[in-house]
Amino acid sequence: MSDGLPQATRIAIVGTGNVGASFAYALLLSGLAAEIVLIDVNRTRAEGEAMDLNHSVPFAHPTRIWAGDYPDCAGAAVTVVTAGAAQKPGETRLSLVKKNAAIFGQVVPQIAQHNPDGIILIATNPVDVLTHVTWKLSGLPARRVIGSGTVLDTARFRYLLSQHFGVDPRSVHAYIIGEHGDSEVPVWSLANIAGMRLPDFCAANRLIFDQAAMDHIFRQTRDAAYEIIARKGATYYAIAAGLVRIVEAIVRDQSTVLSVSSLIEDYYDIGDVCLSLPAVVHRGGVERVLRLELSPEEAEALRRSASVLKATLARLGDG
Repeated sequence: MSDGLPQATRIAIVGTGNVGASFAYALLLSGLAAEIVLIDVNRTRAEGEAMDLNHSVPFAHPTRIWAGDYPDCAGAAVTVVTAGAAQKPGETRLSLVKKNAAIFGQVVPQIAQHNPDGIILIATNPVDVLTHVTWKLSGLPARRVIGSGTVLDTARFRYLLSQHFGVDPRSVHAYIIGEHGDSEVPVWSLANIAGMRLPDFCAANRLIFDQAAMDHIFRQTRDAAYEIIARKGATYYAIAAGLVRIVEAIVRDQSTVLSVSSLIEDYYDIGDVCLSLPAVVHRGGVERVLRLELSPEEAEALRRSASVLKATLARLGDG
């Protein structure tokens, strides 16, 4: 609070590469933030992005946008971290871990120092491992350290299913859980349209339920980043939109269920690892992780995914 007036909603963005800049633009258009501060090791790049974004303000919403530094994270409702090395063609997300963990060693303590009461939202890959690293480095409560997780994978999954079944993607309810990466898990047992499981939806609409087609849709979902990176070098529009959705749930205190990455404890024998499960997200961060009734096969696949992430953390010395 200042002079008795409510504090303007500030969002800090650390990293102004493709993802950070795309998120800043989407955030501006959303009208969620009164203030957007851009922080980057390349200060000139951050200044250029701020200038360009400010020239969009007359077409969008009154917003203060500037290139700043870590002290400007003070008072931010959310600090979104997109900084780090980008995934190269053919490179797995997990192979990025050492170089990006080293970058986070410089970035995260400064964020936590200047904004101990805010939420940190991680988008940098490998996002699950770096969410865990951020939690340890920041000293913040686990509920206030969130990874974008499988929000994007879930959106890809819903889109591809919607194309197959001929309905609006927003009418498809299905989740990808676990790692945001090669070991991710599709929750087929709970996927539904209008409350009908997919085989039942097909039966009611005189469609043939084709498991081979479903398996292909999952492979397309899992491998989408590789395909996009091979064609255009990076993915950034959809993850930017996903980050805006997470930030909206936080700043508007919506208690939205999103498949974000957060610290998991006592979940199908999984604990002390960050991975994605449907969670209720509100002003305080992750309120709670929802316990899904997984099939035995899905539960085992989730445990395998957790093991992959734990092994990576152990090699990093963070587990």
